[in-house]
Amino acid sequence: MNIEKQVLGLIKLSQYIKAFLSKEIEDFNENDSEFEMILKKSEIENPWFTQENQKFALKQWADLLTEDQLWSWMSKYSPSKTTKKVGLILAGNIPLVGFHDVISVVLSNHIPLIKLSSKDKQMIPFLLKKWKEFSESEVEYEFVERLVDFDAVIATGSNNTARYLEFYFKNHLSIIRKNRTSVAVLKGDETEEELKLLAHDIFLYFGLGCRNVTRLFIPEDFLIDRIFESFIDFKEVINHNKYANNYDYNRAVYLLNQDKFWDNNFVMMKEDEKLFSPLSVINFTRYSSLDEVKNFIEENEKDIQCVVAKKDLNLDSVNFGEAQNPGLDTYADNVDTMKFLEVI
Repeated sequence: MNIEKQVLGLIKLSQYIKAFLSKEIEDFNENDSEFEMILKKSEIENPWFTQENQKFALKQWADLLTEDQLWSWMSKYSPSKTTKKVGLILAGNIPLVGFHDVISVVLSNHIPLIKLSSKDKQMIPFLLKKWKEFSESEVEYEFVERLVDFDAVIATGSNNTARYLEFYFKNHLSIIRKNRTSVAVLKGDETEEELKLLAHDIFLYFGLGCRNVTRLFIPEDFLIDRIFESFIDFKEVINHNKYANNYDYNRAVYLLNQDKFWDNNFVMMKEDEKLFSPLSVINFTRYSSLDEVKNFIEENEKDIQCVVAKKDLNLDSVNFGEAQNPGLDTYADNVDTMKFLEVI
């Protein structure tokens, strides 16, 4: 396969996505109508994949797949001299979550055998078809229902699923990913704008991604009202049927258990040490010393995808509003997929 043509194909794919996102429906041509239909089918098959969330994911990818960023990323690695078949078991919690694995395998001079998530069956095949077209057919891949005849595997699932995957693929080179979530640390002097950006890190994709913040650390004297005020731009989430069902259920459980929680009618906050919180709930704890926070993050490192905080806290963190904007060299579970693919 010709790497240069593959990269050029991705650049053209980026331009194609940007052109589509910039158009009004009345200006659509035949190709645009097909793209629009894919978006609609995705939402019908998986109501969590709203048009807004799908288009956000597409924009993020379009912004990443530029000539400078692609070659800068690729320059750190050497394509494999021998082409292998790499099985990919993709997740479907948020739109296009498995696309990074697919392009990593292809650009490493391997052939991905792709087992799509039942929750995300439309967009990845459509984008791969376009990529192949834009790269003059220099992209090879297969969609499969069951992995057979492969040399390595990259699989993503829940912690329970991961145990079965680890056993099933114990004799193969593999990356097996498990559940992760993200945390945010407030210093206390955050501006209203920074807190609104934090709301994006919490609510984007309804909080279903591993980079969504589910646990907050706040100073002892920080007012909860400030956080709730920053959430107001996302009040419409409660109009989404599946989200509302989660909110109603968790609220009922807390009331029955007489748990203490804060509620603004579309999300709840609960003072809880747990890292993972139920959908529609944000766990938080108050800290008196930043060392407490650092110790927690260190102890739970294997379950934390990213930390959101101001840079002057000297944590290994991303800025507010950046949790859902990972770069090409940001890898799930902090395992360098490209390095793995170099040596299989």
